[in-house]
Amino acid sequence: MVRSSFDAPCLSEEHLRWHQDAVQRCRRAIIQMTSLAASGHPGGSLSSLDLYLVLWSCARVEAENPWMDGRDRIVVSHGHTSPGVYSVLAEMGFIDGEEAISSFRSTQNLFEGHIEREIPGVEWTTGNLGQGLSAACGMVLGERIHGRNCSAFVPMGDGEQQKGQIAEARRFVVKYGLHEITAIIDRNQLQIGGETEEIMPQQIALGWEADGWRVVEVDGHDPQQIFAALQQAKKDDQRPWCIIAHTVMGKGISFMENLSDFHGRALNPEELARAIEELGEDTALWDLEPLQERRLRRPPSSVPSMPNKVPALDGGEPVTYAVDQKTDCRSAFGQAIHDVARASSDGTLSPPMAAFDCDLEGSVKLGAFHKQFPDRFFQSGIQEHHTATCAGALSTCEVTTVFADFGVFGVCETYNQHRLSDINHANLKIACTHLGLDVGEDGKTHQCIDYVGLLRNIFGMRIFVPADPNQTDRIVRHALTTSGMAFIGMGRSKLNTITDEAGAPFFGGEYTFTPGRLDLIRTGTAGMVVAMGTPTGQALDAVDSLRGEGLDIGLAHAATPTDLDASCIASLAQQPFVVTVEDHSVRTGLGNCIAEALFGAGTAIPQLRIGVEQYAPSGPSVEVYRHCGLDSESIRERVQAFALERQ
Repeated sequence: MVRSSFDAPCLSEEHLRWHQDAVQRCRRAIIQMTSLAASGHPGGSLSSLDLYLVLWSCARVEAENPWMDGRDRIVVSHGHTSPGVYSVLAEMGFIDGEEAISSFRSTQNLFEGHIEREIPGVEWTTGNLGQGLSAACGMVLGERIHGRNCSAFVPMGDGEQQKGQIAEARRFVVKYGLHEITAIIDRNQLQIGGETEEIMPQQIALGWEADGWRVVEVDGHDPQQIFAALQQAKKDDQRPWCIIAHTVMGKGISFMENLSDFHGRALNPEELARAIEELGEDTALWDLEPLQERRLRRPPSSVPSMPNKVPALDGGEPVTYAVDQKTDCRSAFGQAIHDVARASSDGTLSPPMAAFDCDLEGSVKLGAFHKQFPDRFFQSGIQEHHTATCAGALSTCEVTTVFADFGVFGVCETYNQHRLSDINHANLKIACTHLGLDVGEDGKTHQCIDYVGLLRNIFGMRIFVPADPNQTDRIVRHALTTSGMAFIGMGRSKLNTITDEAGAPFFGGEYTFTPGRLDLIRTGTAGMVVAMGTPTGQALDAVDSLRGEGLDIGLAHAATPTDLDASCIASLAQQPFVVTVEDHSVRTGLGNCIAEALFGAGTAIPQLRIGVEQYAPSGPSVEVYRHCGLDSESIRERVQAFALERQ
């Protein structure tokens, strides 16, 4: 192994000789990996190989300390070229090459078909194309926030340039002066379906130049040219660079070259024999039987555990909004995030926090945070896909990060980005306002009524839906000071404070938010109404009316619909019936979660689900809720009728 630095004038003769030998070893590893697995992407791995060898041999990265602070970031965006990445990481001492080859694409190890962040030397799990540049933005911001300098290199495919998220990311890079980032495009002119220019013609260079990048073109198989371009890019502190590297799909094996068929196909036995002959290696080195035996034995992985650090924030003191202090949950969110940021700052330095907005700062109430901590606020414009990925990546850099948006944009539009952030062990907090039906007159296109059904599929996501501003305050403080992905969902309108039976704020004073708990607002023996979020106030009015008529109905609030405590479900199972109330699709929301939990506990009790059963029209929120049967009188009538049917 030979290492160099971008501070050197050029690659030495020794480095060039090593590079040529290493290319051959890596080609063999790529073919071995994909042949043993009988699947994979050898063609692009071979075309990107020279780029990878120059990057990992010259960037400021260390196999002995792969997660060191201030390291350069090599963020491979076209993650399907994993055989090429793994072969180079083995060559540079980051991983055991034999282990990578023998366990590639098998269930017993980390060497998956697309690169995984848990592997030393890999910065971001990518597979869905178009993610790498956005992730690199988050990482560079993270290093800046911690007062460190790094360079970020983003190898990417030419086919993925068709993705709109890349255009979003490159504009963000220029706006925030992230000159530390260099994009390297593997221009082999092929993708799965054939030639890139036939599938979707693009002026790739002009697109990058139009957004303010310096574009240069090099021979992607000439290590000296690659080095020179990367060196100049690294030294430029004014503009980011995009290097278009002209390469050959399947480089180094004649019958694979310039054929899209080998984008995602392993060699058959006859082709493997030809590859062995062409690469000119000792046939003993191609004996796959020992590797196949190791693959079947499934020995434990030797890959070290990846550290996952999160900052320790001070949650500050909870705020209690008085009964006569009518406000909205989003304002309580804005106040709480500002409070936590102030409490976590020492007065001279900004806190290890950041907030991202997509042209909705006033609506999502980030103004106070932005005003006091302008260096921690990032305005991305109407670019939700990039923003979600960038924020997720930043949250892995010991910076608690908030992505605030309207529900339909922050959940429905960016679901895949959040899923990938979870896979990458992010610490992202997604705060969505204008949730459910509470979007004012904007209408059905802006009504996010399926967020529970969507987000519950993300295994690491915690879903929090507060009932009023007081609970919002406490949920926000909890989410910001605990690790992992979290979603906080709020409506648009000002709400009445939820009160206890004495008329005091139920979620104020000494109330402590506990995930999984059903908060019992009213006790009752004739049945239990369980509400979620904005309609809780209407449900409370309905329950109080029924109680005044002599029907002993209780009311509970489920702030964590997908994580209900077993003891709470056991208590609920003792009721004659349960009615769920939510401004969410009745198919996949709270009602479904309650039914599932009761069934899992081996209990079946009558259940009525009151919620959204079709797309709702435009109109003032009060009228929309009435139209959907979610006003207090409609809830009262349905609960009363359901109770009478049970008698």
